[in-house]
Amino acid sequence: MAGQNGAGAVRRLGERWIGELAGPGGDFVCSPAGLWLALTALAAGARGETAEELRAVLGVAGDDAAGAATATARALAATEGLAVATRVWTRTKVHRRLRKALPDIGFGPMDPDKADAWVREATGGLIERLPVTVDAQTMLVLVNALALRTDWAIPFAREATRDRPFTDAAGVTHQVPTMSGKPLPLDVWMTGGAFVLNLRCSGRRGGPPPVKARLVLGRPGEGAAEVLPAAWAPKEARTDLNAHIVTIAVPRFTLRTHIRAADHLPALGIRLATTPAADFSGLSATPLMLSEAVQEAVLQVTEEGLSAAAATAQPASEGAEPGPPPRRLHLAFDRPFGIVVLDPGEEVPLFAGWQAGAPSDPEAG
Repeated sequence: MAGQNGAGAVRRLGERWIGELAGPGGDFVCSPAGLWLALTALAAGARGETAEELRAVLGVAGDDAAGAATATARALAATEGLAVATRVWTRTKVHRRLRKALPDIGFGPMDPDKADAWVREATGGLIERLPVTVDAQTMLVLVNALALRTDWAIPFAREATRDRPFTDAAGVTHQVPTMSGKPLPLDVWMTGGAFVLNLRCSGRRGGPPPVKARLVLGRPGEGAAEVLPAAWAPKEARTDLNAHIVTIAVPRFTLRTHIRAADHLPALGIRLATTPAADFSGLSATPLMLSEAVQEAVLQVTEEGLSAAAATAQPASEGAEPGPPPRRLHLAFDRPFGIVVLDPGEEVPLFAGWQAGAPSDPEAG
């Protein structure tokens, strides 16, 4: 990640966004990094009060946003199994100065079919089309895509997968395919009242570092907003469980969410950008406003590994303390839990998900 300030901005945005997404008992998966990258690329063209509003949320805006978006995307792309891409389709002329300031972003004429094809390719087919509808009033669409495929360093044995009980947020118990494993004891700790399980991802010898994937199990009744931030809490906040033997039970699951992020932007502090008073004069001479911000994200966990993708589209239109540490620990994710995928530096939440209902088996159907 390009600098602690940028990483902190993504985490803060993620924590506030998760607070908005964490409704009563609902599943979701999102990409805080994807939303930050998309908004920051757009913020490069913001000026005046619009820029200051975006700066307060993103940490950057105006001229410095372009460099931050480019450096961050490049840093994240230097991760094993992670692809990062951004593309703009437009009906209006984009200032040459901005295009040069964003050298890794492709710009082209509005073409919804080509945009759908680009999304499919950029997400490895996990997301099939643009998550927004392009109409005659859509002057510009900016899309950021993150796609991840990683194998576990220690795969779960398929022969050990069994149907086991999972009690959802409503208190209903379901039988779901559940994997069993035996991680290293040092890969399980507590942060506050939450158990954190680090699932090691494999990397090539001499290759780029892999992501960090973590499952988080809070106290019974706690929701996503309370539990998920434990995955990226600093090391000094961790409590060693001092267990000699750890066994785990984890459901196979798929999370998929279509999020109208524009509904959450005012609560995050972004208001002017979505009104006719928006100032994106650094982007185009045509008056533009952020008419929508939509993210579609999907995350799958199986015995072999993890796949995840997120496409964030932004069209612009005119006008309690833990008890004594156990020596043996069995950690069953048999009630609502979270999953977070971090960059190799453990700073940036690439994906964050919450499994509240009965897990959907990625291999079913």
